[in-house]
Amino acid sequence: MLPASFYRPHCRIVALGLLCGWLCACSGSGVGLDGNGQPLSSSSSGGPVPLAATFDAIQANVFTPICSVCHIGATAPEGLMLDAAHSYNLLVGVPSTEVPTILRVAPGDPTNSYIIQKLEGHAAVGGQMPLGETPLPATTIAFIAQWITDGAPAGGSATAMAMATGFRVASVAPENGDVLAVAPAQMVVGFTRELDATRADAAAVRLERIDGAGEQASSTTVAIEPSVPAANPRALLLTPRAPLAAGQYRIVLSGQPGNALGAIDGELVTGAPTDANGDRVISYFTVAATP
Repeated sequence: MLPASFYRPHCRIVALGLLCGWLCACSGSGVGLDGNGQPLSSSSSGGPVPLAATFDAIQANVFTPICSVCHIGATAPEGLMLDAAHSYNLLVGVPSTEVPTILRVAPGDPTNSYIIQKLEGHAAVGGQMPLGETPLPATTIAFIAQWITDGAPAGGSATAMAMATGFRVASVAPENGDVLAVAPAQMVVGFTRELDATRADAAAVRLERIDGAGEQASSTTVAIEPSVPAANPRALLLTPRAPLAAGQYRIVLSGQPGNALGAIDGELVTGAPTDANGDRVISYFTVAATP
């Protein structure tokens, strides 16, 4: 049975998502750039974050003020959310949905990283990002390229989270309650610590389609391919083996002995069970259109 909050109207309905896509696609509105087209330095705390070849600096100067204007929530183009909670795990080691043979960020290889191809305007699909807006200065793109050349390490905030918390879910895409205009090509669950990839299999994580409602609701397991990108061992990539049909779905982490996901140090994933079987439902989402 779905929680009542799942059915409440919210801003991420399909019609609004399509309107956002038509109006702004993958762009910003110039917010985050100064009069010379350079990113403004800012942070959530209000203090300056100088642009540098680090993930935290790029997030504060580029992804948050410029890219996440449209790359956020259920309407994010290609499912790529670039807010601080999701960007790293949706970029590093994750295949592009437009050109699946190319990683969005390939650590150590900026030339073959799709994000650089899109920012420079020579990607095989689509236009230069931010779409329809002033391109990022070459100097800004150079900082992003250098971060990738350096191995695309995670930011200090992610390291602090790993030290301060147990092994648990840090982010999930699609998010709980999302209504997606089109079926996702992949789903990504981010964790606070590195995963033991040998435990990341179909017994540890499931995608279920929900049929019916209320007490009559039932679920059917959907075939997916779980994997942990070598370049980003804190991310669990879930790839459907066939396009998802329109309907309601949930992502479930097993709480059963011997099947639970574990960190590389052996710690099992924590968090309160959310169903009678002791499993954890971490996201309910709806696909509105049949592929």
